[in-house]
Amino acid sequence: QRDAMKKTCGDSDVVISAAQVFGRKAPILVTAEMLNAMKPGSVVVDLAVETGGNVEGVAYDQVIDRNGVKIVGIANLPGRVPLHASQVYAANLEALVEEFWDKTNKTFVLKLDDEIIKGCLVTHGGKIVNEKLLGK
Repeated sequence: QRDAMKKTCGDSDVVISAAQVFGRKAPILVTAEMLNAMKPGSVVVDLAVETGGNVEGVAYDQVIDRNGVKIVGIANLPGRVPLHASQVYAANLEALVEEFWDKTNKTFVLKLDDEIIKGCLVTHGGKIVNEKLLGK
């Protein structure tokens, strides 16, 4: 998988990372090796910089140049572009609802064993069910 990401990064002019895990440090997804495979003039935007970043060597609230590749670690970037951030958020919510929407019965189907639902659901039946909040 890392080799595929290295090739994809090397073929890309822009890479945007946004992987965050609630309550934990962001995972490193873009390594120095992947950055080295990128062409000068490429840009990497790390939207997870507030929780440590997904890009190896990202600097909090800074844009740095690494061998001609710009690494953007601007803090709260979505807050600086609220219209577009809201549009992306709305599109993601729509995709989430569509994933669990029963078109025939026109109802939202709550699949409690689904990994997406497990990560999103906080309470159910009057109880806290989110494993992270329960400390599991």
